[in-house]
Amino acid sequence: MRCCWQLWLCNGLMLVCMSAAWGRDPDRILDVWPGMAPGETAKNVGTAIPTKIVERPTTTRMGSITHPTLSFYEPPDNKKNGAVVLIMPGGGYNYVVVDKEGSEVAEWLNEQGITGVVLRYRTKDMSTPIWQRPLQDAQRAMSVIRAQAAEQKYDPQRIGLMGFSAGGNLAALTATRFGNRAYTVVDAIDVTSCRPDFAMLIYPWKLLDDTTQQLSADFPITTQTPPTFLVHTHDDGSSSMGSLWFYAKLKELKVPAELHVYQAGGHGYGLRPVSGTAIHTWVEPAAEWLKLQKVVPTVTNTALEPTR
Repeated sequence: MRCCWQLWLCNGLMLVCMSAAWGRDPDRILDVWPGMAPGETAKNVGTAIPTKIVERPTTTRMGSITHPTLSFYEPPDNKKNGAVVLIMPGGGYNYVVVDKEGSEVAEWLNEQGITGVVLRYRTKDMSTPIWQRPLQDAQRAMSVIRAQAAEQKYDPQRIGLMGFSAGGNLAALTATRFGNRAYTVVDAIDVTSCRPDFAMLIYPWKLLDDTTQQLSADFPITTQTPPTFLVHTHDDGSSSMGSLWFYAKLKELKVPAELHVYQAGGHGYGLRPVSGTAIHTWVEPAAEWLKLQKVVPTVTNTALEPTR
């Protein structure tokens, strides 16, 4: 029995190491809160959950997070354009998928000249609603990033967010509840706005009201809700209807928005390809949308312009 336990531990550690090596290390890591997070009595930055043997490439999941952190991934200086995206990985609020829906996304954003910041928000506890403490972390994280704009040469008016699955749920909450802090103000950083300038919701989880099967009242969309890009699949078990209803409300209020529903791809793919589908191509319209929002500068090749 002891031998089997040791083998499981060795395999688990090896797979965690392999998974961690999938992406590059962050350029810096910051605490979200200056001390204990609201309502917490411990500082646990997370515990790795054993990787599923069948996963190739592997995926890293961190659970039991009580002390949220921000991992910053900066593009090369010659590419950096001043825009920042706060990335909220998924995990059903039970854990945070830090590579497939975190660091790998940050590296894609770096290719666009954007700083990617992965939020390891607090995971499942007995709070009601379940997203209460993660929302506190997300709102604080937005203010922390914007408060550093001058020092880090970020553009304070091009700071957005991107969320996947439960992280998409959290991103939707952050994009619609920025007018009211979910926690008591801690310091001067909380005077800085936590409103994202744009939002990208990638297969967001549970946007529908279970009873009405319409958009949940948890997401009070107004004319001040930021421009939003949504991606879902028709065959996603968590229902693309949530994204449809979210988009419809944005449309009604004339908030700039774009919705892409792919026929196949399932759920939880991040940027990785899914056999037999084209779901990995969602990054192409996403990149164009970022240009449309002027998050990424559009480069004009004057040499190709017609002579007048």
